[in-house]
Amino acid sequence: MTVSNIPFKPVTAYKQYSEMADVPSAQSERVEDIYPTRLSSAPASLTQPRRDKVVKGRHLAGPLTQAQLDEFERQGFLFIPELISGAELKSLRQEMKALMNNDEYRDKDFSITEPESHEIRSLFAVHLLSERLGKLARDERVAGAARQIIGDDPYVHQSRINYKPGFAGKGFNWHSDFETWHAEDGMPNMHAVSASLILTDNHEFNGPLMLIPGSHMQFVPCLGETPEDNHKSSLKAQEIGVPSREALTKLVAKQGIEAPKGRAGGLLLFDCNTLHASNANLSPDPRSNVFFVFNRPDNHCVQPFAAPKQRPEFLAHGPESC
Repeated sequence: MTVSNIPFKPVTAYKQYSEMADVPSAQSERVEDIYPTRLSSAPASLTQPRRDKVVKGRHLAGPLTQAQLDEFERQGFLFIPELISGAELKSLRQEMKALMNNDEYRDKDFSITEPESHEIRSLFAVHLLSERLGKLARDERVAGAARQIIGDDPYVHQSRINYKPGFAGKGFNWHSDFETWHAEDGMPNMHAVSASLILTDNHEFNGPLMLIPGSHMQFVPCLGETPEDNHKSSLKAQEIGVPSREALTKLVAKQGIEAPKGRAGGLLLFDCNTLHASNANLSPDPRSNVFFVFNRPDNHCVQPFAAPKQRPEFLAHGPESC
């Protein structure tokens, strides 16, 4: 089984997204909600056991060893140092800089700026904006690893560049990506994996991603109804879909916190349900990464489980759009 070699489709971001209706095409498919969240009252238990297998494609060819798959299954994440280096890394960094400095993107819906400035913090749908990043999303070293974890040829549910400038980059609250994708996008099950290629050195002072090992085995229901168009504020500072302090305290007391660090070119793979967060960047050194979410085709999004409507397509692509 191989990753589909989907040809790159050149797009003009302004045309593709500024003219896009805010709601993707409605889907009538109904799926049982086995991970209820955005509750009106506290659940009987702070967490509920995961009901989906973590590693589903051990039998499939790919770049990960069985030992690496074991670590991913146990921890909920895997860091591969210096996957990319030299001229290839330099080219990716130049591509990131060109995209982030493109003034045409600055005020578009798919471009998120820092809460207190006009500097771009995240740029979405980058596998469609950039031929170079589109090829990276199909690269066997990245997509092949996703295939081994999710158990099928992946498609890109979401892609983005994250940039945390020196001295000014803000942190982001604890959350499970799956909780958001389930509640607001309609992703039924935990059959997705995130791949974050770090494009600048990650060290303890520039706000590296922090993860709770083993937290992927417990789903944490969150309280609070999802507001209309919640993504417009949550992408800057998440307040809805945040685990309770009690749940976080319990998980950290048992599992601890880890922050994988390393030189530019390393790849961090983490399960869609692994709880993670990041601190502000108080160092002079920026932190940036290109980020792909790989989903299984049979796990495509349906109607959102806890939101008035689906989020825009630049946040939640379907198999047909990639």
